[in-house]
Amino acid sequence: MNSAIRGVTRTAIYYGLQVVGIRHGYHGMIHNDMVELQANSVSDILDRGGTILKTARSKEFMEPEGRRLAYENLKAREVDAVVVIGGDGSLTGARVFCDEYFDIPFIGIPGTIDNDIYGTDYTIGYDTALNTVVEAVDKIRDTAGSHNRLFFVEVMGRDAGFIALNSGIACGAEAILIPEVHGEARNLKEYLQKGNKRKKSSNIIIVAEGDESGGAFAIAESVKEDFSNYDVRVSVLGHIQRGGTPSAYDRVSGSKLGYAAVEALMDDQKSVMVGFHNGETDLVPFRKVIKLKKKVDPEKMQMVEILSV
Repeated sequence: MNSAIRGVTRTAIYYGLQVVGIRHGYHGMIHNDMVELQANSVSDILDRGGTILKTARSKEFMEPEGRRLAYENLKAREVDAVVVIGGDGSLTGARVFCDEYFDIPFIGIPGTIDNDIYGTDYTIGYDTALNTVVEAVDKIRDTAGSHNRLFFVEVMGRDAGFIALNSGIACGAEAILIPEVHGEARNLKEYLQKGNKRKKSSNIIIVAEGDESGGAFAIAESVKEDFSNYDVRVSVLGHIQRGGTPSAYDRVSGSKLGYAAVEALMDDQKSVMVGFHNGETDLVPFRKVIKLKKKVDPEKMQMVEILSV
């Protein structure tokens, strides 16, 4: 997110605008936790994970009274427009606020490792998380191959399987279980039996945490008894996927989206998210971003099955 903050700040300053950073998201908006940002305020932050402005969930902002306080603070600070960086919850809050207070336009930037925001091919943080998973699974495979182990690796993705699907393809996983595809766990034993016949020495199964079967531990328990020749292990990667030095792709993407957000405001846009479509920046109305669901590519799932023979 820091690359987007930098992109917004310096593009706005280029156009002669003043920039205020709101700390801790909507919580800071309600409690007037804001700080003026200069060009040097965002120096040397591209290589830092997370966000220099911090983030927080805000139950207060979900209530009309909380949003009214936020509006009053913005008006007192003479804020003319807001750029919101975040996922579905942040963008939903932006849309609700815009519906209530029309005189402060909001522009959204998609920032979530899950890559599950409709209207954009990529979200900030996704590529970094993906590379973190691939690096970890590559190391796990070394152990799996040496000790004839069956590893279930659980990755983030409570409601979406984009991390699991693409990391699984990148590291050659033998099977991938994601929330969007039902019944895959039932087919897993049949697949493992075929692997036994081919004398596979190891297997890596990638499981999204939101899979219908209950996650990696539940699935591992269900197959242990039938495959005594495997030493079944589970590895939950957890929050290491959320941190770390941002990838070059994420840094460039965040910078482009920050720049595009200010350009959109200069063109009098409001209630839209800037995203990527076929490599180009695009504007998507909040109502579509919130209402519609991003789908996984079914051809990729077919490819996983073919490549795992």
